[in-house]
Amino acid sequence: MAALDNAPPRAETGPWPWPTAYTRRLIAFEVAAVLALSLGRSAIGALIDLGGSLTARKALSAQHATLNASAAPGRPWLDLSYQVYGIAFGLAPVLLVAYLLAREGASLRTLGADRSRLWRDLGLGALVAAVIGGSGLGLYLAAHALGAALTVVPTSLPPVWWRIPVLVASAFQNAALEEVVVLGYLLRRFDQAGWSRGRADSVSALIRGSYHLYQGFGGFVGNLVMGLIFARLYRRWGRVTPLLLAHALIDTTAFVGYVLLAGHVSWLPH
Repeated sequence: MAALDNAPPRAETGPWPWPTAYTRRLIAFEVAAVLALSLGRSAIGALIDLGGSLTARKALSAQHATLNASAAPGRPWLDLSYQVYGIAFGLAPVLLVAYLLAREGASLRTLGADRSRLWRDLGLGALVAAVIGGSGLGLYLAAHALGAALTVVPTSLPPVWWRIPVLVASAFQNAALEEVVVLGYLLRRFDQAGWSRGRADSVSALIRGSYHLYQGFGGFVGNLVMGLIFARLYRRWGRVTPLLLAHALIDTTAFVGYVLLAGHVSWLPH
């Protein structure tokens, strides 16, 4: 009983103590944790995939990387369940970032991830998507022709009623995850750590490129350049939403366009 009597008094009920300022060590720990649970893990997996592709007994361009694969071939309702499950839980890191920002006294709105300027953001996003999407397609075709990229198959989902809705939902899930985490969140934390803008933008872009290595070197370079451009535009506009919409439009066009064009045009690898 004496030991208990001498113990310090317990804190009153209330919010758990939270640091008023981030130290560099705390920022590094938090960023490492977020990346380990999301796109950092994807980057390591992509690097391993690239190693497997490079050591395979055929050229990169003769190998395939499927983005939206069927999870239960021949069982469409089970397949749909898996697709919805993957999309929903794929947004979990965005929820984690929203929580971390709230503990800081900020929010996703601080990153410009909101609907306050939806039509303006949509216009800017469509413009960016047209420029980046067209350039990205050209780079992919060139890299594929040079043997530096795998044949990217945007989808192998069966031709059922839910294929297009699932592909559109997958495009927006990818966009939300990448732009909130890699663009808005990481650049905020890097800035708080005292990094220069050039260093922060370069590391963010390098991370973006690294989790596309499973597509080959073309996918890495293309997304690295895209990351640098997106970082510059985010700095200028101070908003994630137009870039999130641009990314979603690029992926939607790639996914749905593949369904419509694969096997019907000679220039599209499949």
